[in-house]
Amino acid sequence: MREAAFVKQNKEKWIAFEKAISTGSSTDPDALVDGYIQLTNDLAYAQTYYAESKTLLYLNSLASQAHQKIYRNKKESGNRIFQFWAKEFPLFFKQYHNTLLVTFLIFLVATAIGCISALNDSSFVRLILGDAYVNETLNNIAKGEPTAIYKSGSEIGTFLGITINNIRVAFLAFAFGVITSIGTAYILFSNGVMLGAFVTFFYTKGVFFEANRQIWLHGTIEISVIIIAGCAGLIMGNSILFPKTFSRRVSFMKGAKDGLKVVVSTIPFFIIAGFIEGFITRYASMPDWLAFLIIGGSLFLIVYYYIVYPILLNKTYEGQVHRT
Repeated sequence: MREAAFVKQNKEKWIAFEKAISTGSSTDPDALVDGYIQLTNDLAYAQTYYAESKTLLYLNSLASQAHQKIYRNKKESGNRIFQFWAKEFPLFFKQYHNTLLVTFLIFLVATAIGCISALNDSSFVRLILGDAYVNETLNNIAKGEPTAIYKSGSEIGTFLGITINNIRVAFLAFAFGVITSIGTAYILFSNGVMLGAFVTFFYTKGVFFEANRQIWLHGTIEISVIIIAGCAGLIMGNSILFPKTFSRRVSFMKGAKDGLKVVVSTIPFFIIAGFIEGFITRYASMPDWLAFLIIGGSLFLIVYYYIVYPILLNKTYEGQVHRT
């Protein structure tokens, strides 16, 4: 849809909402919140299709005013939080699919380098993973339990420790974007090389299937979401390198805000990954079909929420705009 048609179809609604927030004391609070949700949907659409336009600047300004008016000194309701993950974030994230693709390719290349290095240099794995981990895993392989390390510690302790560590890595990948995209690319690259060396180590010891069957129970979500957190860092880093028509300061503020939205969206998935690692991965004796069902379900969840669902939701919203 052309920008002019989009503005024409929604102009009266925006003007009415602008008047409503200017007289918020005499307006139904629920109506204001509903109007704000519609406005953020329009804003997400404009960010995707009319980047750097006057319409986008206007909607950004109006949304900022509305947020201050409605949510100042007010706790977020459960419904508002649900709306973020169910609608607001997927509509918003569609515009960054290309950035996500770049992030994935960086991680993929790094993983390939880790695999090739581990295959050609037997000391590379020890350099990357450390002697203590390699020696313990070699002992476990000799006992016929290559992933026995995941059985150590209590279930709750493992769950909490892994979840907190994964969230830390995600925020680190995002935070390194403050030194431009190169910082985040470094975090992605180092984690990719580590993964490549890790997987190849089990391959060289003849336990590739047994080990990966357990590792990817939690690793499917864990690795996927680290890549998505890296996408958040690239969003912020790119805003510094490529400010486009904005001043570098304004571009950075927008990039940091957008990147933070992306990294916050990953928190529930890291909790799921931590739960799987703490309570499920340790059971190496589970049937193969169950293990692959969990792995497949985890992959579907990530791909659907971050790729398929945003595309479908944007198409649905675009259709609603056309019918308005």
